Formats: sequence, structure tokens, C-alpha cells
Amino acid sequence: MLYGFLADALLVLHVCFALFIVAGLGAIIAGRILDRPWVRNRWFRGAHLAAMGIVLLEALAGWVCPLTRWEYQLRQLAGRDPRYEGSFMHYWAEKLFYFTWPDSAFTALYTVIFLAILLCLILVPVNWRGK
Repeated sequence: MLYGFLADALLVLHVCFALFIVAGLGAIIAGRILDRPWVRNRWFRGAHLAAMGIVLLEALAGWVCPLTRWEYQLRQLAGRDPRYEGSFMHYWAEKLFYFTWPDSAFTALYTVIFLAILLCLILVPVNWRGK
């Protein structure tokens, strides 16, 4: 039972990580439009860029996300079927939104999102020196 709870908690963490990337990009754009100073925060922007960079690197290298791997292991210890069909995003996109894309389409999507984040670094410059 503990392993099942931990697997579910890890799933929630994984979803929060994905939401940080997607909502973070939207927040940067909205923050720029609304002229909010927090949008230039170096810690937020650095963490956001790094998070998407890690996702893209994993996809390009064909690696399974460590969060997915750990969730598999915990589900297996809990006596549940640990595997997704395809990647974490592929599985949940199909379950929640009823569309099926190959993993290569998600890699292309991750590339576009990463490039959008890089473009935002130019269009909405970060205050790297602090105040």
C-alpha cells in the first residue's frame, strides 16, 4: 500500500513538473504582456529553461524519464502493472485527450517548446544580475 501511495505521489510530482513547463511558458508571455517584473526573475527562468532542456535531452537521447522509471518500480513493488504504452506524455495525452501521437511527435513538440523558451529569453530578457 505504501508503494502504491508513493507511486501515485510521484505521478502527481511528474504532472506538476510538466505543468511547470507548459504553464511557465504561458506565464512568461502573459507576464511580458502585463509588464510584470517577476517574469524576468533569473531563478524562475533558469529553472524553467533547465526543466525543458532536461525533457528535450531525454527525448532526443531516447531515455526513459527517471520519474517514469521510479514510478514503474514503485508500482511493481505495489503489485500493480507498472508500464505505460509509450512515454509518460504519450500515455496521458491519449488517456486524457483521446489522441495518439507517436513518441517522435512528442520529441518534435518538446523541441518547439524549447525553442519558444529560448525565443522568450530574447524577447523577454532575464535580469541575470538580480535586482
